[in-house]
Amino acid sequence: MTTFTQNLPPVVRDLGISVVGEQCYTSLVENLNFEDIECIKYSISKGLGLAIVVGGSIVKVPQLLLILKARSARGLSLPAYIMETLSYAITLAYSFRNEFPFSTYGENFFLAIQNALITLLITFFSPNATGKITLVSAALTGAVSTLYNLPKDTLAVLQFATLPLSLFSKLPQIASNYQAGSTGQLSAFAVISQVLGCAARLFTTSQEVGDPVVLTGFALALLLNLVLGAQLWMYWGKTEAQAKVPVPVIVEEPVKEKEKVQAYEPKPSSRPHTPSGSRPGTPTPGARKWARKLD
Repeated sequence: MTTFTQNLPPVVRDLGISVVGEQCYTSLVENLNFEDIECIKYSISKGLGLAIVVGGSIVKVPQLLLILKARSARGLSLPAYIMETLSYAITLAYSFRNEFPFSTYGENFFLAIQNALITLLITFFSPNATGKITLVSAALTGAVSTLYNLPKDTLAVLQFATLPLSLFSKLPQIASNYQAGSTGQLSAFAVISQVLGCAARLFTTSQEVGDPVVLTGFALALLLNLVLGAQLWMYWGKTEAQAKVPVPVIVEEPVKEKEKVQAYEPKPSSRPHTPSGSRPGTPTPGARKWARKLD
């Protein structure tokens, strides 16, 4: 078997060396030494890193399509996406300037672009969109230009700032979902992909970079994405209108005993009965005759 692996075409050999390095390629591919744990872990890290970069290039596409199809960004928080885009841009600039392997940060390039488009769509479908789109576009352009020209020391400080920035970028979205009782147009594919990507990034960063600031950032992002994933599960299939409809509460009243109704019986009048048509005090014809006889 080693005779075959040691005589692979130059194109395959060059590609393998570019991914895992000449030492690990020789150990794992040419010599088939599967006891080289360090090279195995490094190769897995490289494979995961490249998969994350490829996945990052399309992870936000379903979210973009949802907004365009519904022509609405209901349920999406504009401050959350602005801060998240800024966080991606800072990590991208910091990793690029420190010459980290592209497989350890490449997805930030694609995520920053996709997030910028989503931010513009949220602004476009909001009230008074004209002025907001100009303002947001200018802010994004200025931020990218500034980060590209900052010195490394300043970028290192900003990389520390991505920790609270990552926290505050997710909290508005989490709070919006909780208040509405619905996740609105939030894409389940995007959230699940981010959970898996952050978990994989913890492994790849520890293997290839070892930067504690970057590791802490991915750990915090994983935790917050798990909260969003839990909200998707809790509010699945619910709209904001359905969540606000109060549930009717039926209270059964105790059955009251029927009250006894006493019939009204009028008391006999003490006044003598006067025939109709006669006035009180007027003698009757019989009384007049009796009076004549007594005379």
